[in-house]
Amino acid sequence: MRELDVAGQVVELVRRLAGPDAQAEVTVARADLALTRFANSFIHQNVAESGTAVRLRLHVDGRTAAGSGSLLDPDGLTALVERALAAARLAPPDPAWPGLTPPSPVPPDAVLDEATAYASPDERTARVRAFVDAAGGLETAGYCRTAYRSGAFANSAGHSAVGRTAEAAMDGIARTGGADGVARRCADRLGELDGAVLGARAAAKARAAADPVELPPGRYEVVLEPAAVADLLQNLAWFGFNGKRYAERQSFAELGVVQFDPSVTLVDDPLHASALPYDLEGSPRHALTLVDAGTTTAVAHDRRSGAEAGVASTGHGMPGASTFGPIPHNLRLLPAAARTVGGDSPASVGGTADGDRPAPGPGAAPGGAVADADTSALVAGVERGLLVSDFWYTRVLDPKRLVITGLTRNGVWLVEDGVPTRAVRDFRFTESYPLALGPGRVLGLGRQPVRQPDRVDGSWWEAPPLRLTSWNFTGGASG
Repeated sequence: MRELDVAGQVVELVRRLAGPDAQAEVTVARADLALTRFANSFIHQNVAESGTAVRLRLHVDGRTAAGSGSLLDPDGLTALVERALAAARLAPPDPAWPGLTPPSPVPPDAVLDEATAYASPDERTARVRAFVDAAGGLETAGYCRTAYRSGAFANSAGHSAVGRTAEAAMDGIARTGGADGVARRCADRLGELDGAVLGARAAAKARAAADPVELPPGRYEVVLEPAAVADLLQNLAWFGFNGKRYAERQSFAELGVVQFDPSVTLVDDPLHASALPYDLEGSPRHALTLVDAGTTTAVAHDRRSGAEAGVASTGHGMPGASTFGPIPHNLRLLPAAARTVGGDSPASVGGTADGDRPAPGPGAAPGGAVADADTSALVAGVERGLLVSDFWYTRVLDPKRLVITGLTRNGVWLVEDGVPTRAVRDFRFTESYPLALGPGRVLGLGRQPVRQPDRVDGSWWEAPPLRLTSWNFTGGASG
């Protein structure tokens, strides 16, 4: 693999220019990314890029510095090493340097789908056309993307690793009037993405979201679809299961403590799909159980945060980890059979007076148009609550308790006696994500997880729909 040859050349250059005592680690990453984007129901952008990046981190004379470049010829690689050495001479002493990853076995790659890695624009275009056609005349927008990544790692301790991966994703909306419906999915194979299925799903949700009513703020029982659950997973990963934030006592995580409902098991599982088998420091990647049946069991570490905590790296070395901390990027909420809770929900429900209940009307949303079978099974147990498609613009108010504020989007429906009866205008919410998933707060999990794409290459979030006793909606469309 050419990437491994380049990494080895850089290690040798460091040895020649900085001496045998210098410690160097090198990652070489090639990415072939392609995107077909559409808006107003036609393709307006079809782009592709291919590039190789070299990242060097070295530790010399007790100081650490890093550099990167994209010139792979001898002059370019030499210039990279010289820049990193110059930066190291100006850097402050680094007494917490954790050392290099020793030679260690790296898991094998998953089977690469060549058709995805080398997909043509026509293949992405066909899925966009199917999405648009299935929307039945509604205005549509979104993208279909494919990615191929290959890379190599080498360090001056004699450790090396290589890997290849491919990924495909599609994300689109359909719009009618002021109502949007969304459908998105991430997969290992482009062939698993059916534009017609996604387009029909987005269109059905948009039509069902028309003519929404406004409900008062308050606590409502909710069913969250996978797109909304993905936002929970992302924020839990970034701010909770982050080893640096945990060490600084800025995380809610308490190892060995039952912090979640027994039905919650969270696993960061990079080798489940679309990730290289090693991290930026060359540490092997593997599945890491963060929550096991409600008990918090681990947080993510790179070599530096792990050394400070007295544990090994969990394979989460990444750019910026020394500043922000190591973050899980491939978090799965494992599916389980939905639990049935007898009697009324223990949560108070906003707008419980009969006068606050809008009667079904012409805009009433039939359940089949709103939710798939997996979500509908959870909705069927809700006496009165809300079905939420998606969250967005979520921001942290309290990092320690992970209190988040944000907005709903792409469809909210009032559920009465197990049936979505009316579309509802969007809410603002303010909620502690860990507490919302706390003991006794999860009434059910769907059986069919859906992998959601992320804007960061190689990141994704996988979850089934989720039924919760209570969600704190703090404002409506009027404020």
